[in-house]
Amino acid sequence: MALKWGVAGAGRISHDFVTAVQTYPKSDHVFTAVAARSKASAEKFAKDHSIPQSYEGYLGLAQDRNVDIVYVGNLNPQHFETTKMMLEHGKHVLCEKPFTMNEKQTRRLYQIAQEKKLFLMEAIWSRFFPATMEMKRLIDSGAIGEVLHASVHFGHQIDHVDRITAMDLGGGAILDLGVYILQFQQYVFRNLKPIKIVINGHVNKFGTDESCGAVITYPEGKMAVVSTSTRLKLPNEGIVVGTKGTLRLPDFWCPDKLIMPDGSVKTYPLPVSSVPFLHHNSAGLCYQAEEARQCIKKGKIECPHIPHAESIELARLMALFRKEVGVAYPEDSQEF
Repeated sequence: MALKWGVAGAGRISHDFVTAVQTYPKSDHVFTAVAARSKASAEKFAKDHSIPQSYEGYLGLAQDRNVDIVYVGNLNPQHFETTKMMLEHGKHVLCEKPFTMNEKQTRRLYQIAQEKKLFLMEAIWSRFFPATMEMKRLIDSGAIGEVLHASVHFGHQIDHVDRITAMDLGGGAILDLGVYILQFQQYVFRNLKPIKIVINGHVNKFGTDESCGAVITYPEGKMAVVSTSTRLKLPNEGIVVGTKGTLRLPDFWCPDKLIMPDGSVKTYPLPVSSVPFLHHNSAGLCYQAEEARQCIKKGKIECPHIPHAESIELARLMALFRKEVGVAYPEDSQEF
């Protein structure tokens, strides 16, 4: 039976997500409803993507009995309340990253999901690309020996976009781009806890961070070097170095190729859609949706590739980075 999806948010990322997932058979995934803040946006999105039901506001979507799981793709500061509403109405949720604005909100959502026995996952889509999964398999198999170093640098010239810079929209390099670099090094050094983190960065005139970098030291001589920027296009490559070789992941956040230790390149073609995508390699958004379907089918409430504990740790790291750089959001003072 097909997993019935609802969509919260009718923006660009939701367009790409729906377009990607619709490359799968309708016997596996079907979209039944979409909600947005404005009626016009919801109706247009529904028409563009052949979705039968649209809602102004999110409550109607939460109450829709023809929805199994909701993809939350609205603005960063709205993730918490939207996801909370969906969970409280019995919906499974796949929520875009950054999952919430801080660690407190993140912990609260996972608590609700566990109490209600509902599947909840942060949409770290990067981990589900075949190229990423092959990289992880090679690391775990010892193919490149003991991994001692990882580096990843992610930057785009996007400081002209309000969503990226404005405080009230949850802007900042750390939340929007930093989540990618942090999840990458976390995935490489999985199950290890940092013993020291040195962080530096710059804040823009709006009070949000425009760039950030860090050296993250782990036990046993392991280290990660990471940086992100909203003012510069950086190499945007993930590199993993072991005692027996190096793996390179170009476009690490949405990779379709992996460079092996001998320099050869493995390619992983992405699904093809007749509908244009708005973002680079967005066809790969489909992989996390299929992972969610498989997890729900098996009765799981969390995904082994991005379990609740790792999502919480990402939120903790991003909060630490923001604190060191000097960025605080109104949500940070929220109490439950």
